[in-house]
Amino acid sequence: MSAAHPVEIVAMHRSGMSSATDYVAVEEPLEVRLSTVPFATIMRTPGEDRELVAGFLLAERLIEREADIASIHQALDDNGYIEPNALDVWLAGEAATHAAARLRTRRDVTSASACGICGRRTIDDLVTGIRPVTSGLTVSRAMIALLPSRLRTAQSTFDRTGGLHAAGLFACGGTLLASAEDVGRHNAVDKVIGAELLGGALPLADAILFVSGRTSFEIVQKAAVAGIPVIGSVSAPSSLSISLARDSNITLCGFVRDGHFNVYSCAERIT
Repeated sequence: MSAAHPVEIVAMHRSGMSSATDYVAVEEPLEVRLSTVPFATIMRTPGEDRELVAGFLLAERLIEREADIASIHQALDDNGYIEPNALDVWLAGEAATHAAARLRTRRDVTSASACGICGRRTIDDLVTGIRPVTSGLTVSRAMIALLPSRLRTAQSTFDRTGGLHAAGLFACGGTLLASAEDVGRHNAVDKVIGAELLGGALPLADAILFVSGRTSFEIVQKAAVAGIPVIGSVSAPSSLSISLARDSNITLCGFVRDGHFNVYSCAERIT
């Protein structure tokens, strides 16, 4: 399923108007089912759906590791046909028990592309039990300054649509480990973290998360759960994201542009 969709438009010019074809970012719902029971609906850009769901369930605190997932597969309707916008997830062990308890007390919720924490009762739901990130990682100023351009080279669908956010995981030497694009900033983060989780790579104590937009609370929360020690962004952090980064021992960098940036927490990791 393509992440970009052609639409017919009327282009306005100083000298008049003309018909043209434009490409827009695709946004569609993805229903997440736990043991065939609806759990959440995520508004996302199709692609890397398994990784998205794995990262989402990690941030929801339903899983901690790859072994907690027994299977993730495309859902089937009553006639046995594939449902392209639904995934069935079966969890294992204590994760399955915990999920069953959550399902008994939680209504099905919709997570919009602009919302990473829709449906949660309180902020405490998201931060309870998060341990401070433990990592000896240090990163040079020069390396942080290079990340916007390196992430930009991975934004192929943005080049066509101009309508997608991006997230990238980088090694301390600047190598791009994983990247994803999505209409939602938090979805892109879930996709890259989910890919590492499915590969058995958590915690990500030696990784840097870089995002193309502002850094909100839910992005820092997702990084903290994954054990990521450094986050960078081309834009601004929010006050709550700074507070959580400080509490979680995460280095938070913002306004990374043209060789300059601000460090809002744990600046000792930047050399």
